[in-house]
Amino acid sequence: MLNIYTLHFNLFMENTYIAWDEDTKKAIIVDPGCSDEDERQKLFSFIEGHGIIPEAIFLTHGHMDHIMGVKDCKERYGIPAYLSEADREVLREHARQGAKLGLSPEAGEFESSPLEDGQVLSYAGTEWKVITTPGHSPGGVCFYSSDAKVIFTGDSLFKGTIGRTDLFGGDYDKLIVSVMEKVMGLDGDTAVYPGHAEGTSISDERTHNPFLEPFNEPEQEGIDWDAEGIELDGQV
Repeated sequence: MLNIYTLHFNLFMENTYIAWDEDTKKAIIVDPGCSDEDERQKLFSFIEGHGIIPEAIFLTHGHMDHIMGVKDCKERYGIPAYLSEADREVLREHARQGAKLGLSPEAGEFESSPLEDGQVLSYAGTEWKVITTPGHSPGGVCFYSSDAKVIFTGDSLFKGTIGRTDLFGGDYDKLIVSVMEKVMGLDGDTAVYPGHAEGTSISDERTHNPFLEPFNEPEQEGIDWDAEGIELDGQV
């Protein structure tokens, strides 16, 4: 069984996820956005307090609010980070912009392994398919587990909307095509864990998301995020 816990970090209330296998405790950290010592300790305390064993860091894209804790996680746990090469320049640009907000530009200086569309990564007791979804940034990706019925969408897809495309390297047309062609065809009961705000499901977005109008037809019921055993800030 895959467990998922959510932490909200930095000025932008970014969602950092810890997903781990209940039996082995092996885990992935998705988009560690912790920006100061208190936030880093909050992340580390949860991981170590629950006996969780991080195996890898998954990065949905290179914007500063999603990567500020990568260096610390890599150093503490000795694990690889995965980021699309297409977002390397975005990472550098956002580091420069982040400095204006008092954020350390050094946060973006870390080694990472590249990602390709359709690539499969085996961590936390499940297989994760890489789905490239450029548009919010050139190298935006989603991580999808068909077994766990879970997808981490970063800032590509949210409840009732999609990611903004007015930032460096953004492209609205590419994002719409990415989400429509690669994400909306997944099983309707797939739980969507976005980069900010509350979760949703593929079914709910096909039915209610105004940016995806061709899919806005009544269909199977989506996930009740208030139901017992399903909660954004807890376990699935």
